Parts: sequence; structure tokens; C-alpha cells
Amino acid sequence: MDPARAEFGGLVALVTGGASGIGAATVAELQARGATVFALDRTAGQAPDDVPVLLADVTDTAAVEAAVEEVVRRAGRLDVLVNNAGIGAVGTVADNSLEEWQRTLDVNVLGIVRVTRAALPHLRRSPAAAIVSTCSVAAEIGLPLRALYSATKGAVLSLTRAMAADHLREGIRVCCVNPGTADTPWVDRLLAQAEDPAAERAALEARQPSGRLVTAAEVAAAIAFLASPDSGATTGTALTVDGGLTGLRLPPRS
Repeated sequence: MDPARAEFGGLVALVTGGASGIGAATVAELQARGATVFALDRTAGQAPDDVPVLLADVTDTAAVEAAVEEVVRRAGRLDVLVNNAGIGAVGTVADNSLEEWQRTLDVNVLGIVRVTRAALPHLRRSPAAAIVSTCSVAAEIGLPLRALYSATKGAVLSLTRAMAADHLREGIRVCCVNPGTADTPWVDRLLAQAEDPAAERAALEARQPSGRLVTAAEVAAAIAFLASPDSGATTGTALTVDGGLTGLRLPPRS
């Protein structure tokens, strides 16, 4: 723990999808800032060795409820929930089967519902309760071949604002972070399916005004900012971390 960044000292956090990508980076960031952190994921993955990983699928209500109760049994409290677990989807509105629509909605939206519902009774007892969900710029801008994914992330954005209104007077802040294209294992798997992975990566990088993909650590830092007790006046906020993709229109590089 860095004593200069110990604002989470004494607080307990649960990060879903915490064993890889943005989730694993968030686990490490919160731990570095003093939190006691638990990861919830389907596998242990890349979570730090000293972080307990609770094996559960966010589509399994009983497993989610048991995992949240295990956190409280072991740590005595729960202060911060990071709803990060999610899956991607590629295609137009007609390309994905209805089964894939249902599966992606179940993970990306109802997964947040299940974990949050289980956590709320404990968060209500915290003096510094915060919920932060991983959303996406796809919730706010039209991206090609992302109909299903965008629909789920639009729901996450609306759910974030509705929950922020519902729970503010209970002392629970609710926010989300909207990453642009991030350099994560999911993007690596997507690129591996392309005919020319190197060219596809170059195209994704060129789409970002910054000229590079967002890093998982940068998204994790934004999540930590929103979850921090130092951000006590911040709720209902969607923090964009996208290298300028949403708001900037730069001329082509010469």
C-alpha cells in the first residue's frame, strides 16, 4: 500500500470480473490505495496472488448471493462494489441470435442487478458506500457492428443514473466509467479473429484521437477515483476514459 494513496484504508471492496483485464487492474489499484479487495470471477485468472477470488458467474443468483455473504463473513463489511463483469458481442441488430442477445443482456445488465441487490443491505451500513460499474462509450455514440453490445451498455448507463437517484439518500453513491477501446484480453481475442490482426489493431488505434488504445490501468484509476471517499460529492456521473473518441474531432495526421 502506498501511504500517499491510502484513502481506501479500512474499506472493503468487491470487484466482479476481477481476475482479468480492467477488473484485475482495478483490484490492484484499490489494493494499492489501502482497500481490502475481493475478486468475483468464473476463474482465478490474473488476480493478484494475495487477493481472494470468489468463484461465481454473475448470471447465477445463488452463487452471487453466496459470494457477497462470504465477503462480509470474512471482512466484516462491504463498502465498495465495482460491477465490471461483462462480455462483448459483434454484429448488426440482425447478426446475433436471440440466444446471444439474452446471454449478453443476462451478463452485462442483469449481472449488475444481481450483484447490486445482494450488496445493498451491506452497503447501506457503510459510511463510504459506492457502486461503480464499467459501462462503455458505446452507450453514447454509434459504433458499427456493436448493436447488441451497445444496447446492453446503454442500459448500464441508464441503470447507473436511476440507482444513483434511488440510493443517494441512503448514503450510497452510484457512478460508471465509460472506456473507449481498451487494450484488454477481450480485444485481443477479437483481433485474433480478424483476417489481418495487425491491420485491425492499427485501425482501432487510429480511431482514437490519442492514437493508441486505452490501458486497463487508466480505466482502473478512473474507477478508483469515482469509488473513493474523497469523491463524496460525485454521484450519477459517467466518467469517459476514451482517448478523446467521444468528444474530439481532430484533423487527420499528416
